[in-house]
Amino acid sequence: MGEVKSFLRDLDEAVSRGTPESRARALWHTTDLMVAGRYSEDEIWTFGEVIGRLADEIEVTARAQLARRLARFKDAPVNIIHKLAFDDSIEVAAPVLQESGQLEPYALVANVCIKSQSHLLAISKRETLDESVTDVLVTRGNQEVVNSVATNKGAHFSDFGFLHMVQRAEGDAILAEHLGLRQDIPRHVFQQLIAKASDSVKRRLLDERPDMVEHIRDTVIDVAGTLQSKFGPVSRSYFVAKRVVATQHRQGNLNETSISVYARSHKLDEVTIGLSLLCSLPPDVIERALLDNNRETLLILAKALNFCWATTMALLFLGAKDHRITARELHDLEREYARLNIETSRSVLEFYQSRKNTDKHVEGADSAPKRQDVRAAS
Repeated sequence: MGEVKSFLRDLDEAVSRGTPESRARALWHTTDLMVAGRYSEDEIWTFGEVIGRLADEIEVTARAQLARRLARFKDAPVNIIHKLAFDDSIEVAAPVLQESGQLEPYALVANVCIKSQSHLLAISKRETLDESVTDVLVTRGNQEVVNSVATNKGAHFSDFGFLHMVQRAEGDAILAEHLGLRQDIPRHVFQQLIAKASDSVKRRLLDERPDMVEHIRDTVIDVAGTLQSKFGPVSRSYFVAKRVVATQHRQGNLNETSISVYARSHKLDEVTIGLSLLCSLPPDVIERALLDNNRETLLILAKALNFCWATTMALLFLGAKDHRITARELHDLEREYARLNIETSRSVLEFYQSRKNTDKHVEGADSAPKRQDVRAAS
């Protein structure tokens, strides 16, 4: 190994005195020597230093050839890989940005922040992408970049990344379709995407993603207008609650404070009717959102009404089995609620409203809604 270091030192000295032709020959000789041998990390770094100096002295075409040679070399010097990745010429940078396993997420994030859209496009095509990288790609990337990363099956997205792409998909039918077809898209994000998509995209996604559509139909809206489960009779107390809350609504006194007080008092009838009026949705839809073990719909409705977390938490406890939620689950729900966007949540609410017969709204219904037993729903 000492002989290798001595050779590299001699080569480095020759580089400073050589001609362009001799430097090019030295570059390929050094690269061949490195790829063929087995060296320590320090020696690989030294190879990188020498190759880096040689690369500075050669033309773009030769640097691109070097990039292609080292892109798939698992022991390529990190220093030269970084040098090539940040080259202004995309012909040089693209091979390593797209294929080199020597580039850590932090280096990719830095590249996204300062380099061209062509560099971003190359990164978007990597076999796998960390959430930290996709977050900046979908924020800074142009339309081509965002569509590319949306179709990358090896890309991982945070909730922020998904929601940001939903916003960017407005008016971009291609992106909306690519996003909706991802198998890892969360259900609540799919709901927001559907709410904002064009009619043609909606039809395509409804056809292509029956799994997601069935979930929406089962947990949010009964598209056929009937509930599949069996319900018990409506109590007299429900009619009393309906009369009181409806009067409160007509007088303009039904608001978040009212809902919060009802929820904290465990008054399910009053909360159901109140949210039905505020959301313009049938009571059976509200009741299912309150009692469903999946909390996504309730969080979206609360965010659409711009409820604070304290009120939302009271609603969650009201619908929970025995009115109990673990601290860990509550923490996760609070984080999920904070990530939801008000405008997109309101768009989802509008979608819910459009899919349900408005004749079933509590203000216009003469017959009382069916009730579901709390224990049966938990």
